[in-house]
Amino acid sequence: MKALSHESTALYDVPGPKTERRHKLYGLLSTLVLLALVGWLVYLLFDTDQFTAAKWTPFEYKGIQELLLKGLGNTLKAFAVSAVLALALGCLLAMGRLSEHRPVRWVATLLVEFFRAMPVLVMIFFVFVALKVQPLPALVTGLTLYNGSVLAEVFRSGVNSVERGQREAAYALGMRKTQVMTHVLVPQAVRAMLPAIISQLVVALKDTSLGYLITYEEFLHAGKLIASNLDYDLPFIPVVLVISPIYIGMCMLLSWFAQWVSKRQRRNPKTEAADVASAEPGTLLPGRQ
Repeated sequence: MKALSHESTALYDVPGPKTERRHKLYGLLSTLVLLALVGWLVYLLFDTDQFTAAKWTPFEYKGIQELLLKGLGNTLKAFAVSAVLALALGCLLAMGRLSEHRPVRWVATLLVEFFRAMPVLVMIFFVFVALKVQPLPALVTGLTLYNGSVLAEVFRSGVNSVERGQREAAYALGMRKTQVMTHVLVPQAVRAMLPAIISQLVVALKDTSLGYLITYEEFLHAGKLIASNLDYDLPFIPVVLVISPIYIGMCMLLSWFAQWVSKRQRRNPKTEAADVASAEPGTLLPGRQ
């Protein structure tokens, strides 16, 4: 059995003992390089006095804490509103792209391709400056248009990924197109689309930081106000060290949720193959006596 572990497969050659040792060496060297880089960064932080009490004392003040909490709340508010609207817009555009009416399909395709190609920051600035909209609606509009167009392609691909035979069988039973989409295609497609949907929501969460460019008082804007306060000796690095882990933590939480959904989907009994009973002694094959 051990000799078989180094045989070639249909896709690639299984690495032998020398190759495995070489890969382990590469992994060890890469780990050492990363640890050295982290150690060098920590040394620079201590060498530039970034951990002195004077630069961290402002975070003990109630006003600073309230400012950060308010910014975090505004970030979550913008993300929640844009996520809901992006999902709704994505469903609407996906239905347009799947429509049997050619003009509707063309219009939906044009909107999807346009908003996907347009940079998010450009759309936010256009709504904020040209249309003179308030910061929160401008930020939400830009995030909704971009992420909604991307989600439309996710929805369309998910529906098209369902086996064609199930669609034809539903039509053969006399179901209308709306019933086929509602009861046959969408329930199966949603389970396959969930990880991609949540991954796109991670992008929307990160892009809420663009709000500080249009003076929206979100989390990054609150950190900028603290870092630019001369009374606190410009605690720029401490602000980054406080804000970055929170941003990373929220994105990692959504990413973890996507992985959890994906694993749960694979363990779902409805997606697993049915067990076939093994043949019992004395079972005859068709045509045998």
